[in-house]
Amino acid sequence: MDPSSKPSDPSGERAGPDSAPAAGAQAASLSSAEILRGHKAVEIRHNGLTYRLQATRLGKLILTK
Repeated sequence: MDPSSKPSDPSGERAGPDSAPAAGAQAASLSSAEILRGHKAVEIRHNGLTYRLQATRLGKLILTK
């Protein structure tokens, strides 16, 4: 196997940094404080789109496109 190629999942698609965890695999867990790092909102780029994750005054999270 070429060392520069990424491993494939069982469906034959190449796994990438934006790919979902495989069935049965444990997803990474981050606290909102780790993601927001003291900011009220952050922008998240995913599949060519930008999303905004915002913390409200009531402590809830809103994710918008």
